[in-house]
Amino acid sequence: MTTQSETNGSAQPIIKCESVFKIFGDNADKVLENSKGTVNAEAFLEAGCVVGVNDASFEVHKGELLILMGLSGSGKSTLLRCISRLTEPTAGKVFIDGEDVLAMNSKELIELRRNKMGMVFQSFGLLPHKTVLENIAFPLQVKGVSTAESIKRAMDMVELVSLGGRENYFPRQLSGGQQQRVGIARSLAVEPDIWFLDEPFSALDPLIRKEMQDEFIRLRAVLNKTILFVTHDFDEALRLADRIAIMKEGVIEQLDTPANIVMNPATEYVRKFTKEVPREKVLKIESVMDPYNSSEELGDLRVPKDAIVETVAESILSADKPVGVVGSNNELVGVLHSSHVINVLFGGRSQATAQDRS
Repeated sequence: MTTQSETNGSAQPIIKCESVFKIFGDNADKVLENSKGTVNAEAFLEAGCVVGVNDASFEVHKGELLILMGLSGSGKSTLLRCISRLTEPTAGKVFIDGEDVLAMNSKELIELRRNKMGMVFQSFGLLPHKTVLENIAFPLQVKGVSTAESIKRAMDMVELVSLGGRENYFPRQLSGGQQQRVGIARSLAVEPDIWFLDEPFSALDPLIRKEMQDEFIRLRAVLNKTILFVTHDFDEALRLADRIAIMKEGVIEQLDTPANIVMNPATEYVRKFTKEVPREKVLKIESVMDPYNSSEELGDLRVPKDAIVETVAESILSADKPVGVVGSNNELVGVLHSSHVINVLFGGRSQATAQDRS
């Protein structure tokens, strides 16, 4: 399996965590020191401490979207807050662009957040007495940007998140989805290198949530930000992530691509978490295609090798000839038969069911 570090060569990670712990409790430091790095959540609870994050180590590279996910109380939001130092870690190291975040003083930390980080939370946090435009311009003005320049930049962000015509509305005049767009635009106004999103869509109705996911996918393609995204929704994680870190009781149970997490769960917890996920939601075309054979007669349809099977299944099943698979330069790299898609759609489920019964 190719790791993210291998994919990015020797490039320095944008975010790096080394054995990050967060233990809540008056004697957390002492209990952690006595544990010698082996943290048992139940034992710590008996000592009057709650384990928020347990020995988290990972890297996030430029342009990558890593999703932290798990059930309520798994530690996902706490880990995000430790990385931004909204919560102080009990132990470990956090680096942003090679800089030691935990060694920064208050002034350095404020500058880091203002200049490199954008944050979006579940609660929209809009200022009710300010218009959409004024809400978006506010963080720029805090940085000392002139009124004229901040308004111009804010207007660009209004257009970016498709709120043109509503720039003079107040938050109370907007729907939940529109308010969240304002929150996203405000976080992007300072042009952050890193984007932290903590359950940004969970307060929205399902239909609006789907629309916001679509909007997020569009924005990500335009902006190419490095993103840490927290959610408890596995379908959302599968749809958005480059990699997913599944957490339980503060521990990262598995950190991998969506396809590998579903197809090769590392623990029993992850297996139970993913066993109902249809394979077509995570498998890419390149994982089920045959090598290209120039002697084989193909139809006119072409599909990209990195397309998710679910998104092109109907077209492939409707084709009367084998389908050509193309790479990033539109060159033929493989061939797909309808039998491949049928096996993904139906073959894996009966096998998974048989394994669960055994």
